[in-house]
Order: sequence, then structure tokens, then C-alpha cells
Amino acid sequence: MLPRVTQDSRVAVVGLGYVGLPLAISFAEAGLRVEGIDVSESRVAELRARHSPIDDVTDDRLGAALDGSFTVSTQVEARPEDADAVFICVPTPINATKDPDLGPVLAVAEYLRDRVRRGQLVILQSTTFPGTTVGPFREILEAGGLQAGTDFDLAFAPERVNPGDPASAMRTVPRLVGGMTPAATTRAATLLRSINDRVIELSSPDAAELAKLLENVFRNVNIAFVNQLALLCERMGLDVWEVIDAAATKPFGFMRFTPGPGVGGHCIPVDPYYLSWRAREFDFVDRFIELAGDINLAMPRHVVDLVAEALNDRSRALKGAKVGVVGVAFKPDVQDARNSPAAEVIAGLAERGGDVRFHDPHVATFRDAAGVTRDGVGLDELLAWADVVVVVTGHKAVDWDHLYEQAGLVVDTVNSSRSRTTAERQVLRLGAGWSART
Repeated sequence: MLPRVTQDSRVAVVGLGYVGLPLAISFAEAGLRVEGIDVSESRVAELRARHSPIDDVTDDRLGAALDGSFTVSTQVEARPEDADAVFICVPTPINATKDPDLGPVLAVAEYLRDRVRRGQLVILQSTTFPGTTVGPFREILEAGGLQAGTDFDLAFAPERVNPGDPASAMRTVPRLVGGMTPAATTRAATLLRSINDRVIELSSPDAAELAKLLENVFRNVNIAFVNQLALLCERMGLDVWEVIDAAATKPFGFMRFTPGPGVGGHCIPVDPYYLSWRAREFDFVDRFIELAGDINLAMPRHVVDLVAEALNDRSRALKGAKVGVVGVAFKPDVQDARNSPAAEVIAGLAERGGDVRFHDPHVATFRDAAGVTRDGVGLDELLAWADVVVVVTGHKAVDWDHLYEQAGLVVDTVNSSRSRTTAERQVLRLGAGWSART
């Protein structure tokens, strides 16, 4: 029978990235003893040097936690068996055929298999398809000899972190949790309430897993819709940004989404394929969700076509042209470039003969979809060199007034030229075509 735990005061967090690090520090700030664990020795060394590798945690906040009850360890050094509760916060990517890759999650399960002790609480946070927690993840843990629900508690509590928005990790953001047993749900919820004001208890890990997928697939589908609308507006000679602004004045029944060069990051371009893959196991083909994902994945190719169109307007070919890309992070104001649409944009431009360089105030080096790594250059250097500038990510740190004053030809995929004076046929905007603004 599972030993009764009156209070969980020692926490281990496996995976110290954009989800795990803020979680670990939040628990430490709440007065719990926390051991952060990461497979990367360089990540552990960086944290021990009091340098935060993510945008949402400052060096000062990290240092204060390390001065308190927070320690960091490699997997070799760590002792997760000493913790009352263990959180798993590792990536859940897709492979080349867009199938779920549970490798990182199952590797942690293997790591914990012989370390889980009787009476512990294990909580998976990595976004995944329904059935992961009580399926392959549980099976590997139980191979160590203990049974979930009898010897240790098991639950799923999805992360809700929005990179670049520190408020998304604050205690005011509600949390979801579903345990394998009612007791596991209650226990996990009690622990999470030490760092979150509101915790919603669900009936099972499967329900919590699907709720998380719904959040992100909802965004992906709506982004795909406005991307399609942008392509239609280009053909109709309309401005999709004007249309969206107009629709957004309705105070009910409408939620604003905007088009762009594609979707990136750890969730939005990945999660739809987790859901559609799982649906096929139930003989349910979700063509709607897969189509939305494919529409968004096709946008970088459209951006390449826009660059070719812009150059053609100047009687230039893309082959041999000097193309400057501004912004390669997957979203504005972050240094995270995972799954950035810029990777496909740059690779596509290079494949068609363009000479490509990039500027990003937050990203020093960038690897494109073809595996080519480039070093970033300064904005002035890029503007003086390029025949055409492509805006992929709208960082606040970019001097946009200066860019539009200096660049003779711009392909604007994020409406960065809005409210700025531009010349006739200087700017080709995604979803709007050529426009001059005064």
C-alpha cells in the first residue's frame, strides 16, 4: 500500500530548460528544497556560474535561488530518490516523418526506473499525446519493480509557459493536473498550489494531456486560417492586416490571430502531429488538424516566392542576389530559435541561388533547415550589403525606422512596416502586396 505523505517539501526537476528552470526556481522561492537535474553538463555548469540560459529567468533571480534552497546537478551526480516529488520537463519533438518522438521522455523514465522509491510522486509535464503517462512512461518506471498507484503516485500536469512572457510562469496562471488515482491528483494539486493560485483537477492524466494539446492545436488551426486568408488577400488585392484590424473591433465572438512566415517553437508546429498520430491509433483520421499543420509549414516557401517576386520587380533574379534576413528566433523578443520558420526560409533562399546573411539582436549563430550554420551580422552591415531585406521576426530591439530608411527593397512578413513611411514599391507585404505608406 502507498505510504501516506503529509507534505511534499523536497522537489527534483529533471530538465532545466524554458519549462523546468522557472518551475524549479518557483518551488525554491516557495520555500521548498529543490534539486534541478539536467543531462547536459554544459547547462549545469552555466547555471552554477549563475548565468540563466533562458529569457524568462534573470541572472539575479537564478543567483538568489542558488543562494537559497536550489541546487543543480548532472544526472550522474543527482539523487532524485531523495525527493518527495519528481517533475519531468524535457522536450517532446517530432521526427522527420512528423511522428511523435518520445525519446527524451522515455530516456528520463529509464533514468528514474531504478531510482523511484516507495511513496514518491512522479509528475510528467512534457506536452504529449493522451496515453503517454499511463502507457509507455509508466511501463518503464514500473520495470524497476514498483507499481504506480500502489507504491508511488503518478500524474500529468502540463506546462503553460509562453517563452518571452515571464508572466506566463507566474502563480496567477491556472494549472491543470490529472493523476492516475484520485489520491495522486489531490497530492499533485496540493503541491502545485504552493506555486499557483488556482489548480484544476482533472479525471485522469489522459484528460490533462488532451487539454494541453487542445490549447496549442487551437492556436495552430487559427494561425493556418489567417495564413490562408493572407494568401487570398494577396490575390484579391486586399490588405489582410486591415481586414484583421477591422474584425478585431468586434467585442465578442472574435479572437485576433495574425499571419506570418510560419510557426515555430517547441509546441505550435509540433503538437498537432502528436494529436493526429494518436487519433490514427483509434482509426480516426483528423485531416482538419493535419491540414492546418501543413498550411503553416508551407508558409516559408511562400516567403521565398515573395522574395523572388520582389526582386523580379527590380528586374533581378533570386539566383545571385544578396538577401538579408532580419530575425531568426521563432518569435519576437526571445533568443529561442527552435523550429523557427527562418530555418526553412533561409534554406529555401539559398537553394534557389540566393546569398543569405542574417541579423538578429538575440541570436548570434543560426543553423538553417539544410544544416548550414551562419554567424549573424550587424544591422547596418546587413542593410549596406543586401539587395533585398526579408523581415521574419519582429524583435522590438531592431531599429525599424532605420531599417526602412536605409533598405531599398523589403519583404515584410510580420507587418513591421506598419505606421512607417515607405516609398512606392519599396515594401512587399505578406497578405497585402505592394504598398506605400505616408
